[in-house]
Amino acid sequence: MTEIVLMSDPKIAAIPVVDCGEPLFDVRSGGGALTVDARRWDESGAFAQLREGVLARLVAAGALLPDGVRLLFVEGYRPPALQREYFQQYADELRAGNPGWDAERLRNAASRYVSPPEIAPHSAGAAVDLTLVDADGHELDMGTPVNANPEESDGACYTDASGIGPRARANRRLLGDALTAAGLVNYPTEWWHWSYGDRYWALVTGAAHAIYGSQEQGADLHR
Repeated sequence: MTEIVLMSDPKIAAIPVVDCGEPLFDVRSGGGALTVDARRWDESGAFAQLREGVLARLVAAGALLPDGVRLLFVEGYRPPALQREYFQQYADELRAGNPGWDAERLRNAASRYVSPPEIAPHSAGAAVDLTLVDADGHELDMGTPVNANPEESDGACYTDASGIGPRARANRRLLGDALTAAGLVNYPTEWWHWSYGDRYWALVTGAAHAIYGSQEQGADLHR
């Protein structure tokens, strides 16, 4: 496995953001181009929001999949307050199980699964958690469930993990090939997490700056 740059790496935070001002868009209004899962449903509908440029690339990726296979959208936009809550909860779990870890080690370990709030792609509307389903809506074997953390999956949540079966590996490759061709990048500790336009995308692609920055809930959530 090649070296993984974690979200906590200072080089990620150092990437400038020049927000293009593109609005968030409710993917459920996209004419059925995506199948939307309800497991992250929230009353405000924030989970189903994405920047329009990210949505357009997901639609393009879906068109590259073979007949009978579709993208299943799980979560997009995550309000900054919720991101902070998720990060703190996971860091607290790790601290309880590893009382000898210092603050830096805890932050790095937590960032394998939840991005530090100040640079979180989900809070920019730039990231999406997703998987594949068949024509009947059944999720394909991906080796772990969406959102399995490194501890409970024994590292199998890593995109290039060696301890998964050949079918799951092939399905991850199918997902990755379509999304990569459409311009998205993967966070290698989570096979289901893909993004476009955020700081991590800028790092991977060599872009001079991110084009999507953090958005507070309610900003451009009108569509």
